[in-house]
Amino acid sequence: MIVLFFSVILFSYLLGSISFSYLIAKKIKKIDIRSQGSGNAGATNTLRVLGVGPAVTVLLLDVAKGVLPIVVAMLLSDEPLVHVAAGLGAIIGHNWPVYFGFRGGKGVATSIGVMATLLLLPALASGIIAIGSIVMTRYVSLGSLLFAILTPIAALLFMIMPSFTYPLEYIFLSIFLAIMSVWRHRTNVSRLLSGTESKLGKKHA
Repeated sequence: MIVLFFSVILFSYLLGSISFSYLIAKKIKKIDIRSQGSGNAGATNTLRVLGVGPAVTVLLLDVAKGVLPIVVAMLLSDEPLVHVAAGLGAIIGHNWPVYFGFRGGKGVATSIGVMATLLLLPALASGIIAIGSIVMTRYVSLGSLLFAILTPIAALLFMIMPSFTYPLEYIFLSIFLAIMSVWRHRTNVSRLLSGTESKLGKKHA
């Protein structure tokens, strides 16, 4: 069990450390995405710097980084803690990638993949609200924060109903990811409160 646990974490971390935004930016424009736009190695900054096509590609690949490790972990073990380790390893890898000097993104898309795999309906409900907020305000950071914060709340609400039950390990992970997301977005929160946050479609100088 211990060997499997750490093997899953290592596999997930190494997979999560593949920074698709960095690789695609290097391929297309020979630039380091972390020195352009907001400096974040993620789909939103890829949209600002490279456009819609590369951004959608990065988004889907980053989501897949959250899904694949958990699917593998579920095939290897029925233990929820192993599934949680897989998801957490992928997110940590995305945020602090070993291949790229431990400078990665904020883990939003990979967290979406993790939560959608472990807590599908709560993640879906939270995702609808998050997307609605982005459409109305054009603040991607606000939508990301709403998704992270609302997913554990939605999971707890779903568990009130008799037909829904989730392992507590999944709930604890969703709470931890919400806290991590707020911390990773702390500068965005400051800009949202001061009204200086960049909106979707606005390019950084």
